[in-house]
Amino acid sequence: MTIINSVFTWFIKKRIHQIELFMKYPNEVQEEWFEQLVSGAENTEWGRKYQYKSIENLQQFKERVPIQNYDTLKPYIERMLKGEQNVLWHSEIKWFAKSSGTTSDRSKFIPVSEESLEECHFKGGKDMLTLYFNNRPNARIFTGKALTLGGSHQVSQLKADTFFGDLSAVIMKNLPIWAEFYRTPHLDIALLDNFEEKIEKMANATRDVNVTCISGVPTWNILLFKRLLEITGKKNLLEIWPNLELYFHGAVNFTPYREQFKKLIPNPDMHYLETYNASEGFFGIQDLEEHGDMLLMLDYGIFYEFLPLEHIHDDNPKTLTLDEVELNKNYALIISTNAGLWRYMIGDTIRFTSLSPYRIQITGRTKHFINAFGEELIIDNAERALEEACHQTGAIIKEYTAAPIYFNGDQSGAHEWIIEFEQRPPEFERFVDLLDETLRKINSDYDAKRFKDMALRRPIVHRAPEGTFFNWMKEKGKLGGQHKVPRLANDREYIDSILLMAELVG
Repeated sequence: MTIINSVFTWFIKKRIHQIELFMKYPNEVQEEWFEQLVSGAENTEWGRKYQYKSIENLQQFKERVPIQNYDTLKPYIERMLKGEQNVLWHSEIKWFAKSSGTTSDRSKFIPVSEESLEECHFKGGKDMLTLYFNNRPNARIFTGKALTLGGSHQVSQLKADTFFGDLSAVIMKNLPIWAEFYRTPHLDIALLDNFEEKIEKMANATRDVNVTCISGVPTWNILLFKRLLEITGKKNLLEIWPNLELYFHGAVNFTPYREQFKKLIPNPDMHYLETYNASEGFFGIQDLEEHGDMLLMLDYGIFYEFLPLEHIHDDNPKTLTLDEVELNKNYALIISTNAGLWRYMIGDTIRFTSLSPYRIQITGRTKHFINAFGEELIIDNAERALEEACHQTGAIIKEYTAAPIYFNGDQSGAHEWIIEFEQRPPEFERFVDLLDETLRKINSDYDAKRFKDMALRRPIVHRAPEGTFFNWMKEKGKLGGQHKVPRLANDREYIDSILLMAELVG
């Protein structure tokens, strides 16, 4: 323990200095990475197509290279899956992070280069601990093991040396030996395909381990925790893991889950820190526990652009660089990476909470909103309103989703919600009123449409039976890993499917 702490203390001092440099000189660091990325890819097929050799500045890059999404890069990635190299990136790419996004049934295969593993994903993992230890020098997480509930790993059949799995699996499969020594359970269990079998085996394998740190998606972690309590007969996790002190969470907003975690881990000194780690890259880490935002990590081999959300459907949208962004505006995140994603719109929306240093919050997805009547409801609005309704009524929410109900004859539209409660509000109608009232306070467009019920009437909220969302995700083959329940949709595909399965409609 003493040796590990001594080595890590040396590493922390070195790394904190580098982090302080990009906090102090953010634009210079980003400019350096832009130049490195473009010059590194100038002899790739993509680089030759867009004449990277003659690009002298960012403006030329923007003029030549259109904004991309998965569909536009898919033909290149499909060739890479078959083993072709030097297509989007210059170094060998044999790993792909399989992602279906939050709602899409179609799989995406995101290229993962050696550089992106080392300089982005692994670096992000080390920085999570670096920033935590820097704030808490007496932390004792190295006295035990870190539990990670990740995804599964498969070998692609397209070529013998081409591998894919969800991001957590790709990372775990490539971890250095020292990191593998620190984590639990063994990879044979951690990478199981069958999620329910994995939960069972993980619970039994870790019940007697000294777990001090946990990371993963809250939804799936809660299922593991509850199974542990069933098996052991304990009242809370501290009776199983008394030295547990830290939980790194990401992928979904933690607010709806916070009260559940407090019940499961009744320790006022338990620490919760958010990370922003997607298949496409590692973007942010919560460096200050008292703030609900994340430091934008600027030296991970990623060049950032930001597209104001109001211009996302423009024919030739103008993106902004760090020095041009404003506080509290919603931007679509666009990245160019050291794995060959060029001007790639990942689908997330963020806002800046600080410009010195640059800190961000995730506000939603570019495709996950409700705007059937001009109300422009985003996930951030929904979760703030739900948080207030829960706070006022004592409710605790497990999962939720919402979608529009369209005009029907003389009847105005509405938003229809399905909510699965961990703890139901004693006054349900008051909960619905508070949800509606808070949405009106924080979203002026929603409020305008609610005026005299002309366009929108009061929300329709269904209380889903226990297990509804788990069973729906299982039916879709989306248990575990990075899979998430779709929060908002501008159509009724998902909500109608859940309503039918849960028998909430006749």
